[in-house]
Amino acid sequence: MICAACGVASVDGAAFCRSCGQPIAGYSVAPSAAGSPVGAVISGPPLAVAPAQFYAGFWLRFVAYVIDSLLAGLVMGVFVAIAIGFLGVGFLRTIFAGMQPGNGGAPVNPAIPVMFIATMLLFGVVFMFVFWLYFAGMESSTHQATLGKIALGLKVTDMDGLPVSFGRASGRFFAKIITGLVPFAIGYIMAGFTAKKQALHDIIASCLVVRKA
Repeated sequence: MICAACGVASVDGAAFCRSCGQPIAGYSVAPSAAGSPVGAVISGPPLAVAPAQFYAGFWLRFVAYVIDSLLAGLVMGVFVAIAIGFLGVGFLRTIFAGMQPGNGGAPVNPAIPVMFIATMLLFGVVFMFVFWLYFAGMESSTHQATLGKIALGLKVTDMDGLPVSFGRASGRFFAKIITGLVPFAIGYIMAGFTAKKQALHDIIASCLVVRKA
């Protein structure tokens, strides 16, 4: 399909132009005055609606992130409680006692700190794996969103407004590592001032976070 506003060809089924952001002629991205359902094919020119209002801004995304973080913290707490119950409180006491410095200033058992660090790294890898499956799986599913985004009516799309694949959702997830390396959280704050409300990882993965009409 050709965008009536800028003349750039768009992917069939796209809700809005990836070049200028205007709704594609013949496709409604919001309910019409007559009550047409979202996504209904209609005749006539595109709706005169500013496309920027469909992009999810920084604060909406931040609240969604807080919700997902609270859920993740709850899951982590359950895992930790299960681990403590399986290993026993006595095991943890032994670990911490072995890490205490002896008379020479070194730990009572030098192997215990290494075991403790290895255990923490293992937990970190497991949590990263679980979070990757959660974020990439949910955002590439029919929901196109994590539970936090669903609660706020947000979804992740490609630049044409179409659902993303698991591979692209995975790329977006791991691109957050790069976003997090930018000082002062600027990589995330970009979602508040870029034209299409994209954070750095959205730009890297060619994705959008939009509000459901």
